[in-house]
Amino acid sequence: MTTDSPSTTTDNFINLLSQVAVAYREGGKLPTADIVVDALLTAEKTTKQQQINYPFTSLIGNWRLCFATGTKKVRQRGGIVLGKGFYLPKFATAQISFSSNLLPSLDQGEVGNQVKFGPVGLKLTGPAKHLGKKNLLAFDFTQMQISVFNRLLYNQPIRSGKANTEDFYHQPIAKLPFFAFFLVTEDLIAARGRGGGLAIWIRSSVE
Repeated sequence: MTTDSPSTTTDNFINLLSQVAVAYREGGKLPTADIVVDALLTAEKTTKQQQINYPFTSLIGNWRLCFATGTKKVRQRGGIVLGKGFYLPKFATAQISFSSNLLPSLDQGEVGNQVKFGPVGLKLTGPAKHLGKKNLLAFDFTQMQISVFNRLLYNQPIRSGKANTEDFYHQPIAKLPFFAFFLVTEDLIAARGRGGGLAIWIRSSVE
């Protein structure tokens, strides 16, 4: 049982996760997966206890996935079985992006999920809505793009496209995929997915 004060605990996990972002970006020594998972769980617990809210505007930008966990193996954490965490290899780029759609609601926008492996890129885009009090961001993918050597070869709607987008905003959160964000800084974001896994993304300048 820790006796650290809330401020000391907060400094510890933010510093550790900030080190992850810097080391991953610059090729430095990375903390072990277990230490990173512990820091993520502390961040999640602190956000809930202190009722910290992150606005949708703080998520806008491009973020590269650098660390994630599974949800089936190893140990019981936070009410689900968390697997070992792992760093994504540099040769495979996975990026998520959030943008505002300039509607009257500041809690609505667009999400993009892009994966690149060598010259081949796959990008899914669709609507997103933010539930501020719970730090939940629900989303759906309605458009798919495939490119090779940055040349767009395929760009088509999926699962009824625009019609599905219009219906999205009326769907209850229980029927949609979502992320529950529990740490947002200028350099990184961290969240738990609907399936229970944890993830860290670091800010990216690449679109």
